[in-house]
Amino acid sequence: MCGVVGYIGLEDCATVILNGLKKLEYRGYDSAGLAISETAGALKVIRAEGKLSNLEKIFYQEPFEGTRGLGHIRWATHGAPTEINAHPHVAGSIVLAHNGIIENYRELRDKLAALGREFSSATDTEVVAHLIDSELKSASSLHDAVLKSLAQVEGSYAFVVMDINEPDTLVVARNAAPMVLGRSDTAAFAASDIPAVLEHTRKFVFLHDGDTAVLTREKTSIFDVSGTPVERPEKHIQWDPISAEKQGYKHFMLKEIFEQPTRIIDTLRGRADVEAGDINLGEVDIDPEFLKKVNRITVVACGGSFYSAMVSKYFIEEHTRIPVDVELASEYRYRKPIIDENTLCLAISQSGETADTLAALREAKRLGAKVMSICNVIESSIPRESDGVLYTHAGPEISVASTKASTTQLVALSMLGIWLGRRKGTLSAEQGRSWIEALRAVPTSIEAVLTNLEPYKDVAKTYASASSFLYLGRGQQYPVALEGALKLKEISYIHAEGYASGEMKHGPIALIDEKMPVVAIALKDTVYDKTISNLMEAHARGGKIIALVSEGDRSLSDTAEIVIELPQVDERVQSIITYVAVQLISYFIADLKGTDIDQPRNLAKSVTVE
Repeated sequence: MCGVVGYIGLEDCATVILNGLKKLEYRGYDSAGLAISETAGALKVIRAEGKLSNLEKIFYQEPFEGTRGLGHIRWATHGAPTEINAHPHVAGSIVLAHNGIIENYRELRDKLAALGREFSSATDTEVVAHLIDSELKSASSLHDAVLKSLAQVEGSYAFVVMDINEPDTLVVARNAAPMVLGRSDTAAFAASDIPAVLEHTRKFVFLHDGDTAVLTREKTSIFDVSGTPVERPEKHIQWDPISAEKQGYKHFMLKEIFEQPTRIIDTLRGRADVEAGDINLGEVDIDPEFLKKVNRITVVACGGSFYSAMVSKYFIEEHTRIPVDVELASEYRYRKPIIDENTLCLAISQSGETADTLAALREAKRLGAKVMSICNVIESSIPRESDGVLYTHAGPEISVASTKASTTQLVALSMLGIWLGRRKGTLSAEQGRSWIEALRAVPTSIEAVLTNLEPYKDVAKTYASASSFLYLGRGQQYPVALEGALKLKEISYIHAEGYASGEMKHGPIALIDEKMPVVAIALKDTVYDKTISNLMEAHARGGKIIALVSEGDRSLSDTAEIVIELPQVDERVQSIITYVAVQLISYFIADLKGTDIDQPRNLAKSVTVE
């Protein structure tokens, strides 16, 4: 959840590291720090509470130079978000920044304290810095001290470490937390995510769990968990660095909402075979014979990915006749799930590093399931540990609140439904063709939604001062109601709840009065009449109805305060369109309230701790 950047090269590194940290702000953070060491014994460290701009202000008052350093933005776990708890941490000659959680830090702290070590912070990270400094006294090198220390550490980590007395080296370590390495002709980089250093290199190596690496100006050396040298494949990243900039939009979230038509086209490109009514998933290396025997699909996910999975349950079950269980990954491994060798486990994560989803995937594999994943980040942990992976092509998503990553997940799940249905023999070529055509029409429909933003701005002007919202939907629109409520909570800080329309009378109806805005998703579908009946119940109690309806539907004109018409599309892809609509409602309400839309309080983009 934190962001780490390390650099060793020939140029002054302060700007490289600070700019890299800016590219990681989307991860969510509450403090920041910078450490630079130029020559043996020389070190400068600054840290600050709050935004990165506070750290920059301190730095530029008294700038300092160096060609080796590391930076960090912290999301507090152990210890309050204060300057003293901010990274990097220093112990003796060791300087360290860390992403993750050290689970046995208390035991290690007590052991080190008994040896006379004194601690200045409440963090688990400082304990590791002291541990490495302690081991350094009997080690042959910084890397050797790191290996000796990691043998005693339990938990998740992505470290960048330097020894001020070993001026030509950075050491990096990774376990269950993201870390990528980059290299140019004269420098080496380490970062929590690709965008941090993409302007300097397109060549990246993705460390595996248990790996360590030694970075010098001339060479990158990688070692496995036993300390044995190992080769990891180099990937050439095609992302354009400018795609991580706002390009004139007020917020990254708005930019990413508008990118959705293009990103959906990218996700479909090369995979949709209209003539055959089939999907080409050549990258999914799962035995076709196993697919014929699959008798159950278990989906594990968190947050917005969980709601995408809920949408998919409806159409995957209908078109494959395979039961689909959608599980919260954070709960999955703490019970005794029923799995056998004919179960397909599907793990969904934008980052591919979500700790709870990764743990659930591992549990499913341990119990004998085949595992497939849907992710946006190439070579992240979840894809690497899966038997097959279907990548979305959303590109870098900077805003903490997911938009294009969510809609491309829905598209990927639709493709998976077609692919499985064709292989199970439950979906005909003609049915596949019509579904693919519906998916190919989605980008145009989203563009139509984005050409008229006034209804969403009207919702904001009318209801931004409301203290609570209720979102209602049936069928595939029920998860959309949950997603809409989540988005509103995340970025506007207004309390919101999502409910299945038919469940409203079983409790939530008690909350409805003339002050309660009710966002009702009522598109023309197989449950349209039932949905309208439920809305009338809310209207009769004084609820202020904001209705999302199919284009040309006037049935709620006298009932709803605001009616937003959406393009008529195939029912199987309606949820993708309504996702965009609820994103816009949340965005314009948050914008009017003036909240920090791209970096909401207390949230992180990539949740890499439990």
